[in-house]
Amino acid sequence: MTESVDVVLIGGGIMSATLGTLLRELQPDWKVVAFERLGDVAEESSNAWNNAGTGHAALCELNYMPEGKDGSLDPAKAIGINEQFQLSRQLWSTLVDRGVLDAPTTFINSTPHMTFVRGQKDVDYLRHRYEVLKEQPLFAGIEFSEDSRVINQWAPLLMEQRRKGEPFAATRVPSGTDVDFGSLTRQLFDHLTEDDRFTLRRNHEVRKLSQRKDGTWDVRYRNVIGRTPGAINARFVFVGAGGWALKLLQGSGIPEIKGYGCFPIGGQWLKTSNPAIVAKHQAKVYSQAPVGAPPMSVPHLDTRVVDGETSLLFGPFATFSPKFLKQGGMLDIVTQVRPHNLGSMLKVAFTNFDLIKYLVSELLKTHHKKVATLREFMPTAADDDWELLQA
Repeated sequence: MTESVDVVLIGGGIMSATLGTLLRELQPDWKVVAFERLGDVAEESSNAWNNAGTGHAALCELNYMPEGKDGSLDPAKAIGINEQFQLSRQLWSTLVDRGVLDAPTTFINSTPHMTFVRGQKDVDYLRHRYEVLKEQPLFAGIEFSEDSRVINQWAPLLMEQRRKGEPFAATRVPSGTDVDFGSLTRQLFDHLTEDDRFTLRRNHEVRKLSQRKDGTWDVRYRNVIGRTPGAINARFVFVGAGGWALKLLQGSGIPEIKGYGCFPIGGQWLKTSNPAIVAKHQAKVYSQAPVGAPPMSVPHLDTRVVDGETSLLFGPFATFSPKFLKQGGMLDIVTQVRPHNLGSMLKVAFTNFDLIKYLVSELLKTHHKKVATLREFMPTAADDDWELLQA
C-alpha cells in the first residue's frame, strides 16, 4: 500500500526548509516528507558559495527602483521588498529566541549595503533615488556622497588609485546584512527532523508527479544509492527543487507550466581570502547592470562570512552550462525543450539582441578580463589574488 502524508517537499534548500518550519508552527499534526537528491541539504543554490548571501532589502539593488520615462522614481517596489525581508528577519529572530536556530552570527552578520555608480547620468539617478528613499522609515540612515574621502571611509578598495576627473557617487545603509543561507538551511532541517512527523530523505530523487482525481498527488522517487524505486501520496506538494523544478512540473501535466523554458546559462564568481584585501572591505557594494544585461548580472563586490571565515566575492559572470543544477546532467537543456516552450525560447533569443551580445561577451572573458572588470570597482585588483568559483 502506498504511503500517504499531508505534504511532500521536493528539494533540500532554503525554500523547503522555510516552508517546513512554517508548517510545523501552523499545522504541527501534519505529516511531512522532504526529498533531497544529493547526500545533504543546501548543496545547490542555497550553498553559501552558490549565491551572494545578500539579505535582499532593496537597500542597494537599483533594479527594484527603475527610473520612469518621465524621470520619476516610485519607491513602492523597493518598500515592498524591504518589508518582506523584515518579515524574514522577524521569523529568524523568533526562531533564535526559541532555540530553533543557533546564535545569529552563525547565519546572519551585519554588513553595510552600498551602491556605487560612475558617470554623471548614474550619479544624478542615485542622488534622486537617495532623496526619495531617505524619507521612508525603512530606509532610515541611508547616506549619499560624491566625496572620495567619505566613500574611502566607507569602502577603501573602491577609491584606492581611482583616476581623478570621473564623476562617481555612492549610497550606504549601515543596517544591511550578509546571510549564509547554507547554514540557515541546515539548522532549520536539523530542527525539523527532531519531530517524528517530519522525515528528510537524502539521496532520494523525485522522478514523477501525477495528480489523482481526488486532487492528491502521487510522487514517484528513486533512492540514488541502489536505485530502489518508491512512491508516496500527498495532499500537497511543494516543488522547491531549483533547476529540477522545470523537469518535474513539465512531467506533472499542469497547464501553468506551458511556455516556460530555461537557457543554458551558469555563473561564476571571483573570490579572495587574502587577509590584507579582506580587511579593507566591509560592505556589499552593488552597481548598475550593463546595458542590455539581465538584472541578475548586476556587478557587486561583497563581504562574505561563511563558517566564521570572511572573504570577498565579486561577480557574477555568465557562463555556458547545459545543466540546470550545479550537479545536474549534460542533457538537461535538451530534455526540457517542448513544442509549447520552443517558441518562447526562440523569441527571447531573436528579440533580445543586447542580451545575446552580453552573454557572448561574458563567455569570451578570460580570467584576466574578469579581473579587469573587477578593477572598475577595485582599481588595485591583481589577477593572482583572485580565484574563480563556479556558482
